[in-house]
Amino acid sequence: MNPIRPDILHLAPNGIAQVAGLGLGDPDIVPLWFGESDLATPKFICDAAKQALDDGRTFYSGQRGIMPLREALRDFHKRTVGADVAVERISLPGAATLAMVTALQCLVEKGDNIVIVSPIWPSIFEAAVVAGAETRFCRLEEDWKAASPRWHLDLDRLFAQCDARTKAISVCSPGNPSGWVATRDELIAIRDFARKRGIAIISDEVYGTLIYSGEKHAPSFLEICEPDDNLFVVNSFSKPWAMTGWRIGWLVHPKSLDEQMKVICIANNTGPASFAQYGAIAALSPEGDRFRGEMLARCRDGRDIVQNFIDGQNRIRWMRPEGAFYGFLHVDGMKDSLKFSEELLRKARVGVAPGSAFGPDDPRNDSYIRVCFAQDGKLLAEGLNRIAAAI
Repeated sequence: MNPIRPDILHLAPNGIAQVAGLGLGDPDIVPLWFGESDLATPKFICDAAKQALDDGRTFYSGQRGIMPLREALRDFHKRTVGADVAVERISLPGAATLAMVTALQCLVEKGDNIVIVSPIWPSIFEAAVVAGAETRFCRLEEDWKAASPRWHLDLDRLFAQCDARTKAISVCSPGNPSGWVATRDELIAIRDFARKRGIAIISDEVYGTLIYSGEKHAPSFLEICEPDDNLFVVNSFSKPWAMTGWRIGWLVHPKSLDEQMKVICIANNTGPASFAQYGAIAALSPEGDRFRGEMLARCRDGRDIVQNFIDGQNRIRWMRPEGAFYGFLHVDGMKDSLKFSEELLRKARVGVAPGSAFGPDDPRNDSYIRVCFAQDGKLLAEGLNRIAAAI
């Protein structure tokens, strides 16, 4: 008898990893496949981490993150979302991916299911499968006929996916890969349904400050939920502060789990790297706020570059993203996005993420590829031109 769970034996790398594995590190490839900018982490953040190393901050720290960092995160939520989040609700288990895993560990066991708004970053549903849950998807609908084509969430269809075994609804807004942003009214409707049914909410708000409406932050469940609602908000330093390689994120959870999180964070990772936390504190400073503004401006410019590119094409279109830093490009006539992405890599020397990676729920995803536009403008334009030439 094989003791390995069948769910684990059936795991396979997602399409992003498959494509990147063919060309990662090749200097001739324009890499638009991963969810990261080509900017290095700002010097003031690196300097703070270096100083922490010089000061001997190389020992175990608090299992849920050092208190100055948790307090700085409380202040961050106050000034961006307007929510007063108690430090007892803030834990830093490690990277945001581990924060997602931690939330799932609190909620699901074999036989349970989680309902996920898609298309979605694959690590979310992969983590749910690893935790033993069944994944169900409610795909956003394309509204191509609108004056400005946009993604639309059908709340009735989302709620219909839930049954007696549903433990959580997972929402990512601003969305990866779609750039969709949920409205406050949509969040309230999901909150009310979840409260009524005793279902938790897992909200990925990693791109919350990367929004193009002029607001400080996208609508957040933290604005409308109580401290002991069954709400888990996943967040990260990776995207707004160009810190993807630091692997540091945080989780806002129900206040009632204050003691339990001490145990879970120790069991999973014994907390984040000590010196990295001092870099994270620097990121939350006024200088870090200025950098977030610079990153947003860079992404806005990148979005305009993609829009200008699409305006000159007759087989490529998109629903202009309201947040995050991705172009989810619809390629008319494409039926196999993984094969198409692999061919782009081999023949055009540009790396993109296949749409099929963002949810196995609907073949419509196979008509899309994702590009990250948080890049140097010349590099981005070159990558897009290579895509156009290949098509």
